[in-house]
Amino acid sequence: MRKQIVVGNWKLNGSRALCEEFALGLGKFLSRESIVGELAICPPAVYIDSLFSAMVINEVNVAVGAQNVAAQEKGAFTGEMSAAMIKEAGGSYAIVGHSERRAMFGDTDELVATKAAQVVAAGITPIICVGEELAVREAGNHLEFVGQQVSAALSQAQSATLIVAYEPVWAIGTGNTANAAQVQEMHEHIRKVASASVNAELTPILYGGSVNPSNAAELLGLPDVDGALVGGASLELEKFIAIAKR
Repeated sequence: MRKQIVVGNWKLNGSRALCEEFALGLGKFLSRESIVGELAICPPAVYIDSLFSAMVINEVNVAVGAQNVAAQEKGAFTGEMSAAMIKEAGGSYAIVGHSERRAMFGDTDELVATKAAQVVAAGITPIICVGEELAVREAGNHLEFVGQQVSAALSQAQSATLIVAYEPVWAIGTGNTANAAQVQEMHEHIRKVASASVNAELTPILYGGSVNPSNAAELLGLPDVDGALVGGASLELEKFIAIAKR
């Protein structure tokens, strides 16, 4: 059976106070209710240790991860954070290839593959993001485009523990959401393409793209959707809990 997981991506938001709020709030929630699968939060790098420590102190079973990772193990790479450093800070996951990294910072398919391989080598789990822009979908090339991203990313990181997250670029932070048929079609295609490199039947595929409490149950109930990568809604404790409950 595939792992179910809801991952919060705080992006360039958060504070130590928010780390404490989430640790306390999620602790209370999980002490009285059970959920299907796991929860994880990826705060800005400076808060990974703070959030991890808060979860440990409050005995909360919620994992912590990073939003990005260096393509190198060590060296003269100012401002970078290696996968081994993420693990030492308490991170169990690292997002690689998020659409914002691809668009704003030039993360290519090749770089994403290298970063994913670094994460696997460090013994933590990469969350590999793939997704198309609106023009690609409107041209009818979305399946081929995303399939190529998946193949490239898995070329160096063939691990039973990796996760793929589909995030249609046109639905991120826009309030637009891919409909259920579009999501299922893409997730099924991703699983087919991934099967050339990994045991795709055991590989979780998450949906990310304006996931919120009102659409989470429908999207996460689809056959090939194994969880969610949540952006804005993950910054509000009650919304994140509602998505976790779905």
